[in-house]
Amino acid sequence: MNATTINAGLIALAGFASLGLAAPAAAQSKPAASSLAASPAQLQSAQSELGFTSRQMGVPVEGRFKRFDAKLSFDPKKPEAAQVAFTIDLNSVALGAPELEAELAKAPWFDSKKLAQASFVSTAVKATGAAKFEVTGRLTIKGQTRDITVPIGLSQAGTATTANGGFVLKRLEFKIGDGEWADTSMVANEVQVKFKLAFTGIAAL
Repeated sequence: MNATTINAGLIALAGFASLGLAAPAAAQSKPAASSLAASPAQLQSAQSELGFTSRQMGVPVEGRFKRFDAKLSFDPKKPEAAQVAFTIDLNSVALGAPELEAELAKAPWFDSKKLAQASFVSTAVKATGAAKFEVTGRLTIKGQTRDITVPIGLSQAGTATTANGGFVLKRLEFKIGDGEWADTSMVANEVQVKFKLAFTGIAAL
C-alpha cells in the first residue's frame, strides 16, 4: 500500500459513517434492522440520504452510505412514545475511489468484514418546538456503544414526511482509525454526520 493510498484511507476512515449524510445518497437495499414494534411508517429509500464529512489535515472529505434502513413508530400527538431503530451496512460506504473503500473495510477502520453493521436504537424522544424533536439513544459501531442525542426536524408534503438531522461523531470513541491512525493531527476526531429520511404512513403534524 503506497503513501497516497494510506493518506486517502485516513481521510475516508475519518468520516465515520454512522449515521450521516452530506452527499445525497439513495439507499438501494436494506440490511436487517433492529427489532421494533410494527409501524405504519415506511422508509422511502430512493428519497433518503445518509452521509458524512470528515477532515484530513483540515481538508473536508465527503462520503456516503448506500445501504441503510430505518424503522419508525411515531404518533405526532405522543412523541414521547416514539421508537426509532436505524441500521447501516458499513460495507456500502462510498468515497468515489474503490481503493479507499477497501482500506476502510480493514481492522483499524470499520473492520466491516467482521462487524458489518452499525446501529442506533432510541431510548427517549421529546418535542423541542414546532415539528422539532430530540432523539436520544444508543449508537453502536465496531462493537463500541455510546449514548447520543440527535436533533431532528420534520416536514410534510402530501403523504411524505421527511426527517432531517445530524450530529458530530467522535470517531475515536468507536475505534474508527485505531492504533497508528488515532493521530488527530492527520485525521480529525470529529466527523459531521447528516441524514435525510423520507417516510410514508405518518399522521399529520
